[in-house]
Amino acid sequence: MRDAVDRNLDAIVTHLEGVFEAIRSLLAATVDSPEAALAIGGGLLAAVALATGGRRFRRWWRRRRQIRRSRSSHDRAQAREPPVEIGDVVTAGVQEFSRHHSGERHAVCKVEGFVVFVRDLPEGLAPGDVVRAKVLSYNRGRTSATARYLGRS
Repeated sequence: MRDAVDRNLDAIVTHLEGVFEAIRSLLAATVDSPEAALAIGGGLLAAVALATGGRRFRRWWRRRRQIRRSRSSHDRAQAREPPVEIGDVVTAGVQEFSRHHSGERHAVCKVEGFVVFVRDLPEGLAPGDVVRAKVLSYNRGRTSATARYLGRS
């Protein structure tokens, strides 16, 4: 990530150096006073810097904000107690489907915002279906659980 930021900054500096040279040659030909040339050139340079670097900075800042929000949500999930216990039978709506690393299809359900991966699914389930499942285990950080499909609710 750091390398990408450095590359972006290098590209901006290179671009601004070329713009600065163009502004300087234009001002040297049109303005008599060095102070006036410096003031006009500085203003133009600032405008160009904001126009070219502003978009990249906003994109970079937006991505950093997404990372911070994701980390904050993850930290909150680790700090709270799971709303389900091992052995509980829960009723939840299927949000989406995912593939386990073994290739098995799992339903992603949420119980009070807590993610429950339901396995052993029959064919024909779709997002929005409500299922019953028995909680089998938690993941390592207790931020999600695995459950076995019992039936439709």
